[in-house]
Amino acid sequence: MAARSYDEALTLLATLQSNRAITSLFTPPPTTSPSSPKPDLNAQAIPEMLLWLKRAGYTPSDLAPLKTIHVAGTKGKGSVSALATSILTRYPAVAGRVGTYTSPHVVSVRERIMLDGQPISRELFASYFFQLWDRFAESARADGREEEGCRPFYFRFLTILAWHVFLSEGVRSAVVECGIGGEYDATNVIPAEAVTAAVVTQLGIDHVAMLGDTVEKIAWHKAGIFKPGVKSFTMKLEGRDGVMEVLRERAEEKGAPLVEVPYQKVLEWEGVEGARLGGDFQKFNMALAVAAVREHLVRLGHVFDEGPFARDDYSLKDMPREFVDGLRNASLRGRCEVIKDEANAIEWYVDGAHTDESLEAAGKWFGCAANDLPRVVPVLVFNQQERDSQHLLKVLLHTVERTRCSNMGPFQLAIFCRNEEEEPAEGETRDLSVQEANARTFRDWDKSKVCAAWTETAVKPALKAIADHAREWKRQGYTTQVLVTGSFHLVGAVIKNVEHVEG
Repeated sequence: MAARSYDEALTLLATLQSNRAITSLFTPPPTTSPSSPKPDLNAQAIPEMLLWLKRAGYTPSDLAPLKTIHVAGTKGKGSVSALATSILTRYPAVAGRVGTYTSPHVVSVRERIMLDGQPISRELFASYFFQLWDRFAESARADGREEEGCRPFYFRFLTILAWHVFLSEGVRSAVVECGIGGEYDATNVIPAEAVTAAVVTQLGIDHVAMLGDTVEKIAWHKAGIFKPGVKSFTMKLEGRDGVMEVLRERAEEKGAPLVEVPYQKVLEWEGVEGARLGGDFQKFNMALAVAAVREHLVRLGHVFDEGPFARDDYSLKDMPREFVDGLRNASLRGRCEVIKDEANAIEWYVDGAHTDESLEAAGKWFGCAANDLPRVVPVLVFNQQERDSQHLLKVLLHTVERTRCSNMGPFQLAIFCRNEEEEPAEGETRDLSVQEANARTFRDWDKSKVCAAWTETAVKPALKAIADHAREWKRQGYTTQVLVTGSFHLVGAVIKNVEHVEG
């Protein structure tokens, strides 16, 4: 038998049905008659996940020792999870070992499963992967089922793998991010006795076929993670009465106390100086992470010293040093991340934003950060293959235009490339229609008509073009600031090539 290596594990993982294939099932083909009954795929989700969990040798009650902060939302889930993890690791005597499960990954699948804030090693991933891989095969043989198709799809497999790792590695505190939605998400088989706090982050329109076409419908799904007797945290939003009403009704239905963090108080808070997760909008994610971790630690028996933070009406200005340090040092690959290439005077601003709200936030983040240096050349690298790419690009451009105060304008150069790293092989052709449409949109937006915009078939030639320009700009005394956004796949490919890291 060949060595069961990390690379072999990745090869086998890639054979599992992808999330994209699953979500496509929720959109009926155009030939379907409107009168044809549609199967309720959501209703099947939890029973199926429970069955897969059983086939892996677990029951929901087995997950009870993993005291869990459960996070749902449209935007900010990953940031809240990273912030919460960073704080928890500063309380080892109470929180114990900390396990974190998030998605998607940017460079390596190991980013999805972390122990004490670090991706698990290749060796641990391979070891636990094959343990679980074999359990599903053994279950199939015991039941007389075929081994082909005996394993769950990609996200469900990784969800169970994360729990398998956490239980095997003695994790006490877990931070678990939903994949899509909440009510029917694979992570929502966590029993109520395991959950110490639930969080619903910023809501917006996403995954319409699965979750609905209004924010209110989406809020219903996200609030599905609320558990009886467990505090649930969200931002109290002004002017979003319909959304707040849905969250309140769901909390009452689930028997969960809903804590609405006051938006205005967070807005007035100065935030944490020097925080690695940049952007003014991160203050709201920080506030939710603080609330959830505080509740988590209290439920685990921690007693905060007498003072303002010990009271439920605490101020964010009264946080203990461990909380402040945790917020300051939290990081998340591909989200508001800055990578500096001092040799070529390039600053890479990478963010996997791919919705209206997230691209607006990314635009504000880049616009504000890019104002810090007097002599800069702003560059954009953008792609989005699956959504309304031109609309999303316009959202980004208009946001940066409103935010940025550079004499050079919002962008001097824009490159629209596909997500593949390498150029096409000889005889291979790639469809660039999306990229060409985006380039036209950019040129229409560029009223000065002095900015350059073109397309590339892959990431590497785009990076080479930027490096060539940056060297010339460096000789003229300029720093090149590059915003890479629109897709986690694009961001991951750029990070891998800029940092020369492996998956």
